[in-house]
Amino acid sequence: MGEYKKLWWLLGVVLAITFGILGWSGVEIYKQVPPIPEKVVTVSDKVLMTKEGILDGQTAWQSTGGMQVGSIWGHGSYQAPDWTSDWLHRELTAWLDLGAQQEYGMPFAQLSADRQAVLQAQLKTEYRRNTLDANTGIVTVTDRRAQAMAHTADYYKKLYGDDPELQQTRANFAMKEGTLPSAERRHDLTNFYFWTAWAAATERPNSHVTYTNNWPHEPLIDNKPSASNVIWSIASVVVLLAGIAFLVWGWAFLHREEPEPVVPKEDPLSLGALTPSQRALGKYLFLVVALFVFQVLLGGFTAHYTVEGQTFYGIDVSQWFPYSLTRTWHLQTALFWIATGFLAAGLFLAPVINGGKDPKYQKLGVDVLFWALVVLVVGSYIGNFLAIKHIMPESLNFWLGHQGYEYLELGRIWQIVKFLGLAFWLVLMLRGMLPAFKKEGDKNLLALLAASTVAIGLFYGTGLFYGERTHITIMEYWRWWVVHLWVEGFFEVFATTALAFIFSSMGLVSKRGATIASLASASLFMLGGVPGTLHHLYFAGTTTPVMAIGASFSALEVVPLIVLGYEAWENWRLKARAPWMEAVRWPLMCFVAVAFWNMLGAGVFGFMVNPPISLYYIQGLNTTPVHAHAALFGVYGFLAIGFTLLVLRYVVPGFQFNEKVMRTGFWGLNLGLVLMIATSLLPIGIIQFYASVTEGMWYARSEEFMQQPILQTLRWVRTFGDMVFIVGAFAIFWQVVLGLIQSRGRKVGVAYGSTAAAE
Repeated sequence: MGEYKKLWWLLGVVLAITFGILGWSGVEIYKQVPPIPEKVVTVSDKVLMTKEGILDGQTAWQSTGGMQVGSIWGHGSYQAPDWTSDWLHRELTAWLDLGAQQEYGMPFAQLSADRQAVLQAQLKTEYRRNTLDANTGIVTVTDRRAQAMAHTADYYKKLYGDDPELQQTRANFAMKEGTLPSAERRHDLTNFYFWTAWAAATERPNSHVTYTNNWPHEPLIDNKPSASNVIWSIASVVVLLAGIAFLVWGWAFLHREEPEPVVPKEDPLSLGALTPSQRALGKYLFLVVALFVFQVLLGGFTAHYTVEGQTFYGIDVSQWFPYSLTRTWHLQTALFWIATGFLAAGLFLAPVINGGKDPKYQKLGVDVLFWALVVLVVGSYIGNFLAIKHIMPESLNFWLGHQGYEYLELGRIWQIVKFLGLAFWLVLMLRGMLPAFKKEGDKNLLALLAASTVAIGLFYGTGLFYGERTHITIMEYWRWWVVHLWVEGFFEVFATTALAFIFSSMGLVSKRGATIASLASASLFMLGGVPGTLHHLYFAGTTTPVMAIGASFSALEVVPLIVLGYEAWENWRLKARAPWMEAVRWPLMCFVAVAFWNMLGAGVFGFMVNPPISLYYIQGLNTTPVHAHAALFGVYGFLAIGFTLLVLRYVVPGFQFNEKVMRTGFWGLNLGLVLMIATSLLPIGIIQFYASVTEGMWYARSEEFMQQPILQTLRWVRTFGDMVFIVGAFAIFWQVVLGLIQSRGRKVGVAYGSTAAAE
């Protein structure tokens, strides 16, 4: 450890404390999950549903695409309603109409204000009262509520079938005809939807908030932000300001400018001979950009469903490629190509770390991993297709078809294949890293790189800790270990450390400065990032302590993003350190873009949805994809593209970027992303936000609201941003293809970079 001992201790203490907090929170979540009743019965003892029926409904929901068809508790897609808030509002209004007819002989809307107030008071009392018997696990409902439930269930059975009465509604929700063909499964589905709404309306024992912390906003039963929600929202802002203040003070007093090293006359990374495993990376680079273009085209196709519903410019394609399927592929493809870009960067570095030579059979391992990736991609896509078409048997859906959970849609078998692939990549990386620890010199930066590599290889496995019938609150806890912690935490540390290692190996920055910066950054990322995972779970059936931890620590996630302007400037100025740096100008530009979008997408837009009071009203609205697009593509997408271009520059002898193509690609992607957000997603989200605050979550996601002309127009306007983005994506694709074609026209095995150019 040497001079870095304090920084290593700091990182160790941060990890121990933060994972301890996350683990304790997990125990709290397991203990306090909203109960699934053994039975739901009427006061006359008629059984309406059982626990098994509710879980059967959960699996039925998964088989339709789950979170790709609307959302549950705010998590999922945005075109169809949030089924929890939609069911709840429909059941409440049905109850009011039944009550009005039974007591006054007329519809609720025709009653006087006094009579309406009486019924609404009765409604709130009945729905917020917890009738769960702790000994038997039985929930008892009134006969009137049972009638309201049946009325609501009938609507859903028609909606998920092919009833012509609701054909236009299905089109408006981008649902295909016969979304769930089986009548029995549709009945089960309504059980599950009822239970999610029951948990959202029923107060926890000895509490004045519901199992979902009063989410969604529903004025009819006084579902509104709790006192804890407001308190911890204010606390999160205070924590953010305090974090920024301490960071500025720490930077001012502790930061020391490292003397810049003497830059070599030639790029050190270009002076060695390509190893066989490095030469084999060309197919990885092609896979990255091919999947990238495929994902972008899927994104445009999927976005078009939000305006035409079941057709693509008049062509009915929904029966074969419905919204739920194309959105699934869109998200999964993003994870595939971004992860492949990171894997390729690591595999390029492994021989560099190993002294410029391959460990034994390294090329074979690289080839095997590549074809395993291809099998994974193709197999999971086919499984998704067969599941959503309901060709696959129900019993195989979770394992081979579609899990139903956003970002983890691929069947469990394919999820295991992906985990094994990452573990195999870890082995290939460690075979290059471990021998380097035996050499003389400072190994601290290498140790951090190795640790982040281990984390990437293993932490994806946390997504295997839930099953097909696992309680959805527990599933959400583990899902966010993958989506937030694995992606936003360990990938961030790996990227930071890998870039520091590359730049120090090139002689552009001192190894000491790179090590200090990487260790300090890792501590900052993990401090907020690990417990900050819980900010996704405010309203997923968790308790106030989970909200408090998530709000406070996730505010700290924004703190290190404040200084990313300095990081961007540091990366920008590297291109002027030596004439040969011009050869990697465009990868550097991508890393500058990463810093910008990290600040805006993860920082500004991330904090926009972070405080509990904010997320209470905007969870599940178009404000969420504003953050998702700006952070996922803006940060990790540009990182993967930057890594891809950097590896391309070194594995193709004498390669030079085409300036015109790269300008088109780089600025097309950035401008397209800005247009997509500024002209469509953000305006729609703000309009929905107002509706959510004034009327309720159900209204902000309703058919009536979303089909307004202004929102239709804004969704059409997104086409312009999408087209600019697509042009940029094709330019990046073409640049990589040109480079790979160039590599096939040259001799294999010669030195590369300046030596190859001299040849």
